[in-house]
Amino acid sequence: MNMDQADTAELAALREAFTVDDGGASALGWEAVRAFEEEHGVVLPEPYRTFVAEISDGSRQGPPAYGLVGLAEGAAQQDPAKPFPLTRAWLWEEDDGPYEDPGAVVDQVGQHGSIALGTDGCGMDWHLVVTGPHRGHIWHITDVGAMPFGAEFGHTTAAPGFAGWVAHWAGGKEWFDAA
Repeated sequence: MNMDQADTAELAALREAFTVDDGGASALGWEAVRAFEEEHGVVLPEPYRTFVAEISDGSRQGPPAYGLVGLAEGAAQQDPAKPFPLTRAWLWEEDDGPYEDPGAVVDQVGQHGSIALGTDGCGMDWHLVVTGPHRGHIWHITDVGAMPFGAEFGHTTAAPGFAGWVAHWAGGKEWFDAA
């Protein structure tokens, strides 16, 4: 997974997955993407960066179940420049983890270092991490814990980022069978 340079095959797959939407009319363009990055102090990981600039800024069809939100909406209530606080999956409902103040870390998980991509409802949200060692990975954040897409609890590795997450959805696969 190259987060700094868009892969042409991944971009082609993303275009294919989102053909039923507006044909690129909602894409933000490079000037708007660079302005967002400057305002928020981050550089979006590829291929998401090129996706919102050239293909689409969100999608009613998903992923996730209630649609892929646009960049501005996904960044609302977020502080993407702050470090994403986790380096491995954490089920906080069952354990406090190695944190002195676990509640503070839980509050940061859904707000620091990521862009919200959308929700499956019932507090099951998907985020693209934009800072730190998991930059470019998709994380599933719920009311009971958080884990990188494609990883199992306790593991630090994750499946491919945005393009892999979309490909999994476009293939009609359930989220839980990605590991």
